[in-house]
Amino acid sequence: MLRRIPDGAGFLDHSHVALGFATMLLSLTYAYSCSRGGRWRLYFPWASGQLRIVGRDLAGLIRGRIPAAEGGGLFALIEGVLLLALLATALTGGAWFLAQGSSEALTWRGWHVLAARVLVATVLLHVVTVSLHLLDFVRD
Repeated sequence: MLRRIPDGAGFLDHSHVALGFATMLLSLTYAYSCSRGGRWRLYFPWASGQLRIVGRDLAGLIRGRIPAAEGGGLFALIEGVLLLALLATALTGGAWFLAQGSSEALTWRGWHVLAARVLVATVLLHVVTVSLHLLDFVRD
């Protein structure tokens, strides 16, 4: 699947493409939902110049305090990065699919692999932050 879907592609290859397009549709819909009505400021505080809350959360984390889940702080920033990584993975996969058979296919594949690795790393970071929320919930 470097330049195009091979003629003898199996179930996993075809399901990867189908699930990729379904994920693209879902990620675009979710990104729209998260950014409506100014809510994009919660997930992307760096884009609106509101990094003060993230800085406060980082300082609190150094002191052993778990950041709040609400308010557009560090955890919301991580969710925003996760959303961007998901979008990047889906869109580069779609571009790779559309470019199949051309010389750009390998370039899009490289970007897709990079985006997928960033997505995996941010999913792991998200799991850690969710675990911290659960730990905080159990303490209370």
